[in-house]
Amino acid sequence: MTDADIHVRGLRKVFRQKGSGVAVVAIERLDFTVRRGEIVAIVGKTGCGKSTFFNILIGLEQPTEGSIEIGGRAPYGDFDAFRGRIGIIFQQDRLLPWRSLMDNVTLGLEIMGIDSAEQQHRAQRWLHRLGLDDFHRAFPNELSGGMRQRAALARAFAVNPEILLADEAFGHLDEVTATQIRAQFFDMVRAERKTAILVTHQLEEAIDTADRLLVFGRPATLLADLHLKAWPPQALPGLRARIQAMIQSNEPDPEIITKESS
Repeated sequence: MTDADIHVRGLRKVFRQKGSGVAVVAIERLDFTVRRGEIVAIVGKTGCGKSTFFNILIGLEQPTEGSIEIGGRAPYGDFDAFRGRIGIIFQQDRLLPWRSLMDNVTLGLEIMGIDSAEQQHRAQRWLHRLGLDDFHRAFPNELSGGMRQRAALARAFAVNPEILLADEAFGHLDEVTATQIRAQFFDMVRAERKTAILVTHQLEEAIDTADRLLVFGRPATLLADLHLKAWPPQALPGLRARIQAMIQSNEPDPEIITKESS
């Protein structure tokens, strides 16, 4: 595999309102790097540009200024070069209702031109790992929400991506199911040594699962870049409170910045 570091440099995104042409700034400026193998969570207020950043990262939007590069290439400028390199898990599973579970999991492999025997091997491996062996012939409408989301995980991991992106991937599930599937996801990310970026509005989820936490202001700027392993467990309640205060005030916390830089 090639270099999977993600470099975000001077990123800015401005939309124009239809009719009036009024400029709406979604991303003011972002500068950071995600290293290969890191698990990074992004939190911030609703409307702070998290989803816009996500869309640029997967090549669905172009920045107004600045760049995102993965291994020296921009995903929005060379979409085909990233086929199979990025796995995406959305809030809704986006399974195709006319395809069986097995055929949904092999979909990305078909698009990549992987031969049929290898498709089946990879799909069976991930369905087994996620406890779905007995449901490979089932259709999405025959499955619970949790099972469908597990199938979406299997589909993402089956292409063997370098980077996994999860956009509010567990927020629609009940608490027990979300906890179980979230744990499976991060266990697999670490076991496979993948880079992962989690976009979430749930601060607890971000602190409990990530190695690093990016706090976005509104419009998107970087209020804090926190390496969570540097914070002892007894300090986490105070950290949560400070992060919540940053998000509400839309201002960085000097004490957190001082600790991170020390």
